[in-house]
Amino acid sequence: MKNVLTMLVVYLISVSVYAASPLAESEVRKLTQQFIEAKNQRQQPDSTKEDIDYFLSFLADEFKDEHVKFNVLVTSKDELRSGMVAKLDDKIYFSNIDILELMVGRNVAFVKFKEHAKGQPSHMDKPIEYTAINIMSLEFNDLGKIKHIRRHHGL
Repeated sequence: MKNVLTMLVVYLISVSVYAASPLAESEVRKLTQQFIEAKNQRQQPDSTKEDIDYFLSFLADEFKDEHVKFNVLVTSKDELRSGMVAKLDDKIYFSNIDILELMVGRNVAFVKFKEHAKGQPSHMDKPIEYTAINIMSLEFNDLGKIKHIRRHHGL
């Protein structure tokens, strides 16, 4: 009986140590690239609610999506999804996001990306085209889900 209890304790400790391990650098890079691709896909002329749901699947159940410049913080997937679904009514001509730089650390990525898009929001009578360089930080939990996004607007 002592042997069984000892083995159980050793097993539980090893599982908890493994679960608390940080993600490998290659995994953080891969998840970041997939997240940026999902962000781009939900902003296309043929984007669907499924594209939005795929984008949201990268987020932890408890997360923060922070737009630093505008002092906006979103912590609800329902609220985030609702805003994205509303944007499906906008006319999108094209949208493209290119990663310019990617720096990773322990469960974190800093992404510098160029976004070039043309669209006509449903509340406007003319299309707008823009190009922006932005920086975003993504903090991942140990399960590979994003727990905090910080969006910094560039030049």
